[in-house]
Formats: sequence, structure tokens, C-alpha cells
Amino acid sequence: MKASPLPRLYAGLALWWPLFSRPEDYVQEAAWILGALAETLGRQPGHILELGSGGGNIASHLVQSVPVTLNDVSGTMIEVSRRLIPNAEHVESDMRNLRLGKTFDAVMIHDAIMYMTTARDLVAALTTARVHLAPDGAVIVLPDYVAETYEPRVQSGGHDAGDGSARALRYTAWAQPVKSGATAHDLDFAIMLRVADGTVEVFHDRHRLGVFPRAAWREAFNAAGFAPPETRHDPWHREVFIARPRPPTAPPPGGKAA
Repeated sequence: MKASPLPRLYAGLALWWPLFSRPEDYVQEAAWILGALAETLGRQPGHILELGSGGGNIASHLVQSVPVTLNDVSGTMIEVSRRLIPNAEHVESDMRNLRLGKTFDAVMIHDAIMYMTTARDLVAALTTARVHLAPDGAVIVLPDYVAETYEPRVQSGGHDAGDGSARALRYTAWAQPVKSGATAHDLDFAIMLRVADGTVEVFHDRHRLGVFPRAAWREAFNAAGFAPPETRHDPWHREVFIARPRPPTAPPPGGKAA
């Protein structure tokens, strides 16, 4: 599958990521994810693969309890993550076609799943999760929203550098409406960067994000080889999908498995 050009935030602006999104803001979310996986598995996972791990913010907390292998399509974002979690294994690859040749107790896909903009993309990413999952493992997928809960809105954020310099980042994110029948919408960022001498530069960065109804999610999990997913609501009011591999079909007497 041919990858689309990366948004600026994950390419030329990627080294500014720690001022866009701080690792320390993800302590509670990482704990919730680990707890949800442990509850599903009946034990703490022994090793987690995260697809689309970005700058490693959540993984930086998970790794304090569980070994992690991190995958991202952006080499520059992996560089940011390596600085944060130098002892974690990192793999640069598109999550739709990654094949490591080994399995894990758990696979996680956070909001990077939003960059799957067609049903084919969604099935491909979930299939990657399935082929890397142990038979008794579990996948947890945390989309920002499903089609039934999506509402266009405007958000803002950003942080100052903590190193005593004048460096800072601020952004406004403008989520556009979904066109009738579409499985994706645009998210426009205005990103302002203040460099050490106080100069401010402004960049526009458009992201194309997927938006699928619940039924399409269930169909994608099924197509990827999972049993029907369990849906949970996390403390931030998102619908989170947790699924186990679908057991192989038992063969009929004297026959072969399907």
C-alpha cells in the first residue's frame, strides 16, 4: 500500500512534538489502558506492541511496567520517541503492512488509527494487529470518535519549553464537517512556533482523518480475524474497542478445519 505524504506535524515539525503534546499529561491514560488490558487478559501483559506510537508519550508510562515495542511510519517521530524511551525497541513502518514475525500479549493502537481513512485501510491496520497477537492476547484500539459521536469543533493547546529558552508552541485545531457518505474528514491546524530569539512562525497543516460508524468498526474487526469487539467508555468519554483473536473453526468429525 502506498503511504500518503506525512502531515508537517510528523515530518518537518516533528522535533517540536514535545511542546505540542507532553508525556506527563498521559499518566492516567496509560494506567487506564494497562488496567483494561489486564482485566481482559486476566493478567498483566508480558509485552505490548504499539502501532502508530508517535512520540512515545503513552508508552513512556507503560514501559515502567511492561516491555514495549513501538512502531511508527515517521522516522522523525521515532527519533523523538527514542530520546524519551531509549531502551524501547522502535520499528519504522506503515502499520498497514508491518510484519515483525513475532507475536505479543497485547497490541495497542491509539489515535493513530484515525489516519486510516478507508475501510480497506482500517482492515489492514487491524490485520497487522491480529497477526502480531498471541492466540490468548488482546488488542485495544482507542479512536478519538466514531461516526455517531463525531462533532466538528475547535480546540487549542501547546506548551513552553522547560529548558529556560524562549521556545514555545501553540496551536488551534479546526475539525471540519464530514461530507455525506464520506469515511474521512479534514482537521486543519494553525501551528505557531516561537524560536529562541522570540520570532514566531505560523504554519498551516491539514490532516485527513477517518470516521467510521460502529457497524463498520465491527465489520473491520471481523474481517481482520477478531471475535466481536467489546466496547468500553474510558474516563475521557471515548468509545474504546477491545478484541480477542477469533478461535479457529473446529473441524467436523473426520473433516478439516475451515
